[in-house]
Amino acid sequence: MSRYHRMPFGAETGYEGTRFGLWAPQADTVELLLETPEDAPDGSPVPGAERVVAMDAHGDGWFQCMVPDATEGTLYRFRPHGPLNPGGMAVPDPASRFQPRGVHGSSEVIDPDRYSWGDAAWVGRPWEETVLYELHVGTFTPEGTYLGVMDRLDHLVDLGITAIELMPVAAGPGRFGWGYDGVTLFAPFSPYGRPEELKQLVDLAHQRGLMVFMDVVYNHFGPEGNYLHLYAKSFFDESRHTPWGAAINFDKPGSRAVRDFFIHNALYWLNEFHIDGLRLDAVHAIEDSGQPHILEELADAVHRGPAVGRHVHLVLENDRNQAHFLGRGEDGRPLHYAAQWNDDIHHCFHTLLTDEDQGYYADYAHYAEGMQGAPGAPEEKSSGPGILLARCLSEGFAWQGQPSDHRGGALRGEPSSHLPPTAFVSFIQNHDQIGNRAFGERLTDLIGGRAVEAAQALLLLAPQVPLMFMGEEWGAENPFLYFTDVGDDLADAVRDGRRGEFKSFPEFASAEARERIPDPLAESTFIRSRLHWQDLDHERCARRLAFVRGLLDLRRREVVPRLRGIPGGKAEAFWHGTSVTRGRIIEARWTMGDGSQLSVLSNLSAEPQPNATRPEGQVIYESNTDPWPDATTMPEWTTVWFLFNGQT
Repeated sequence: MSRYHRMPFGAETGYEGTRFGLWAPQADTVELLLETPEDAPDGSPVPGAERVVAMDAHGDGWFQCMVPDATEGTLYRFRPHGPLNPGGMAVPDPASRFQPRGVHGSSEVIDPDRYSWGDAAWVGRPWEETVLYELHVGTFTPEGTYLGVMDRLDHLVDLGITAIELMPVAAGPGRFGWGYDGVTLFAPFSPYGRPEELKQLVDLAHQRGLMVFMDVVYNHFGPEGNYLHLYAKSFFDESRHTPWGAAINFDKPGSRAVRDFFIHNALYWLNEFHIDGLRLDAVHAIEDSGQPHILEELADAVHRGPAVGRHVHLVLENDRNQAHFLGRGEDGRPLHYAAQWNDDIHHCFHTLLTDEDQGYYADYAHYAEGMQGAPGAPEEKSSGPGILLARCLSEGFAWQGQPSDHRGGALRGEPSSHLPPTAFVSFIQNHDQIGNRAFGERLTDLIGGRAVEAAQALLLLAPQVPLMFMGEEWGAENPFLYFTDVGDDLADAVRDGRRGEFKSFPEFASAEARERIPDPLAESTFIRSRLHWQDLDHERCARRLAFVRGLLDLRRREVVPRLRGIPGGKAEAFWHGTSVTRGRIIEARWTMGDGSQLSVLSNLSAEPQPNATRPEGQVIYESNTDPWPDATTMPEWTTVWFLFNGQT
């Protein structure tokens, strides 16, 4: 069977040929330049042109034409003429399905009907079964391709992963990068392989019971290879600014075509590539005062389309902690988004385990308005991250409308305790939290192995949806650095910007110290970030892999069956962590969907802790097999899980 998502723009193949469409509201006329692959070996727009076809104006900025003999493999560009492009520069298709020569080269006509899918019976998996594994295609394997990822699918299945999450694969500049600066958002990044190879990866994953999620970026276009300003300036709202420049125009004149562009992009990946879920990057940078909000309109389109008859899951990254996007209906199903990446829980874990307190970690390390004790009490300050970790485990967000010092005292977040735990994706590592460090250190490099395992045992068995970053399962120690491959005109700005990010850190106060930060444009930085699969031959890594595999197997058997119907507002958590109480112990309990009670007791410190009261229930897991000194003194770095079914 084949899958084809029809769109009003781009190159659409059919029985009568290929229809080309472009939205160019600031162009007077548009020409289509057609070429064959062998006629333009250097990707140049005019010398390689085989012929020029005038496109018809259809009103509201739309231009179209039908070319009967344009077939799969035909290369093409558009040449808009107008006040913003008086020289008639030829440009690639912003809705191109493939850019074989990069974002500056010609676009290629792709016929989606040519790929024959083998996963006709696949309808996805319920959200509560999700265990996410985030990976970067270019550094996950030595090959750095979709085919390379295919070769490792069995490893992920054996581990207990149920969903792989690909960092963005939309085409961006150069030979390597994180993917968050894509410019042709419908075209898979050519260094990873062709579109049909990405489809094959999804196909094979489904045949192994693995879901495939994809990161998508709808808050900006990358700075290199974006030619929209030459003919479609209406894509941007110059009155609003984001860290990447002018905001995307979602609510001003011309925004209907812009909104449709991004909605179609989501539907395209879900339909044509049979993707199971999308993670929308940094939606806090999306400005939209219209009704419905673009995030709601997009989600509604997904639920009316690809989600009919199969499981499709939408996830947000949203620094604003806007819980209203995560609302549930009377049947408990998400009205719009299944979950949000919960940076709060990561920051709590990180500050507890590392004692770091700079940048955004300061909000967590020095939090004093506690859930326990008098606000601002001196003994509470050292317990800030523990108090907030308890809030995350029981209520979702740590910040639910409180002022954030890191954000200049601005109020952050909305109440979230009414939401089920499965509305939150939890992690102790991800690409951001590793790669945005100056030297890309993983948590394993910062703290001891037993501390990591105590945290993993808490994270991977909690009712929240867990996420792991590639290599975390065996305690990988090689860095994951920030890398990008942009042209010379942007290179110095990228290098200076990267070094400037760390100017406020004492260890990088001098220019000489900042020079030690790896060059993000060096290919060696990219290569250093590749996983070392040979490390699995080491005893330490093999032991950690077995440890994580055991946790995920227990999650599958004891936790997942009880997650369906798990309610919000039925959890409790306590941090016993002040200098006048009982040390550093987290205690939490949840009422599960089947009425049972799941509880955890975790000593996240390097010292045994006295007065640890065991909750009711049968012990189903203990991370530390060392004997307790006595019945109530909990060994260091120990996490214990209990299950109570209401029977004594």
